[in-house]
Amino acid sequence: MTCLSRRGGATPSGLVSDVVGDATDPAVVRSAVEGADAVVVTVGGSAGADRNRAVVTRSVIAAMQAAGVRRLIVQSSLGVGDSMSLMPAPVRVFARTVLGKALADHAEQEAAAQASGLDWTIVRPGGLTDDPATGTYVAQATSEGRPMKNRISRSDVAVHILKVLDDPASYGKALAMGTL
Repeated sequence: MTCLSRRGGATPSGLVSDVVGDATDPAVVRSAVEGADAVVVTVGGSAGADRNRAVVTRSVIAAMQAAGVRRLIVQSSLGVGDSMSLMPAPVRVFARTVLGKALADHAEQEAAAQASGLDWTIVRPGGLTDDPATGTYVAQATSEGRPMKNRISRSDVAVHILKVLDDPASYGKALAMGTL
């Protein structure tokens, strides 16, 4: 397993190969993707770059296509696309006004994944916390409409990403995530 990050050191020593570099640099991304069975994109915003998520995701997709890697999972955000309807009305207003640029970046990121021709899955967690995993989360297509709280631990999101990594039933789906 390989982790590409700007500063490195984010992974347990010896368990993961740590590639340090700029995820928009084609050579750096190519070195991280080469030989992979799957790629998970969990990129955040970047100071001074309104579209960092979309730019990084397109860079990763290009490297995957060149290397023949098919499986892509992209972490986006609850509130993107049709998942906005799963949020309580007051939270929707907040999301549109305060998080508008970030959600637009995520929407562009999702569009790149969907147009990539790869075996993609998008996970759309609500507000991320550093709480421990609970195992009691909801991952659903918006059309399912199950009630959920729009907060979830990063650990539960990671567990779900690992769960769908080898699941062809998740290909081509965007899954909203929250807690019970």
